Amino acid sequence: MTENASRLTTGARRPYLIVNPRSGGGKASRFRIAERARVIGAQVFLIDHSLPQDLATVARRAVDDGADLLGVAGGDGTQALVAEVAAESGLPFVVIPAGTRNHFAMDLGLDREDPSAALEALTDGVELRVDLGYAGERVFVNNVSFGAYAALVRDPAYRDDKLGTAVRILPEFLARHEGPELVVRAGTLTVHGPDAVLVSNNPYPLDDPVVLGRRAHLDSGLLGVLAARAETPAETVTRLRSGRPDGLTRLATSDDVVVYADVPALPAGLDGEAVSLPTPVRCRISPRALRVWVPRHRPGAGTSGRLPGRGA
Repeated sequence: MTENASRLTTGARRPYLIVNPRSGGGKASRFRIAERARVIGAQVFLIDHSLPQDLATVARRAVDDGADLLGVAGGDGTQALVAEVAAESGLPFVVIPAGTRNHFAMDLGLDREDPSAALEALTDGVELRVDLGYAGERVFVNNVSFGAYAALVRDPAYRDDKLGTAVRILPEFLARHEGPELVVRAGTLTVHGPDAVLVSNNPYPLDDPVVLGRRAHLDSGLLGVLAARAETPAETVTRLRSGRPDGLTRLATSDDVVVYADVPALPAGLDGEAVSLPTPVRCRISPRALRVWVPRHRPGAGTSGRLPGRGA
């Protein structure tokens, strides 16, 4: 592994911040993110949920109008949409953890208890280069899931109780053998008929296949692959509760990961959002594709500003 050197940021002259006022139960409003961003010179776009809005188009329009930095105050699904535009435009990106879980922010070392602290990236920040995952044409900052994992994402209770929801839903899902038959190929590896598949932007820890922990790196250039298969519902519950790795295929790879199914479009969970992706779904990693500005001083990193897991 090579060190992901950070560098001090130079102030953006025309930062543009997209704010989701509903995300995280209204977290952006409680912490006055829009007002604080405007004070330091950012133009703010407030998402109006009463209107249909294409946030990627909003971000591209901002770039065309001269924005030199893009940011999002919201959840991981919204972060991914705008991060894709930032990467393709070569602009820096700022993550404001105003969602429910904010796994991407956690792995960047940001303070999820005080999302307003992330605005310090605009005045006292460092730039990191992180990888982006792609599922077909869609970017993901955390992961894309299929089969039983995708069924979990579609359940409203999953955000607040991952393990409990998994124990409740997965046995029923497997007993009915719901969904199309999946085949996963990555390099020389082929997995036939997995019940659940998760492809992540950099590998997750190996100790818990349901409640995903913090990734040690965001710049390894590797996709993480988890494919799970269970013979009986009871076996699934036992494995989930014990954390045993039986019946799991794990892989970290720089190869593309292709998910095949006997349907034209496959239900998936993309950074926690329920989507449908044309098959076969080709997942790939784009190394160090995204320039992320983060505060120089933040809970999950030392003053060096390096990514979690990197040496000083």
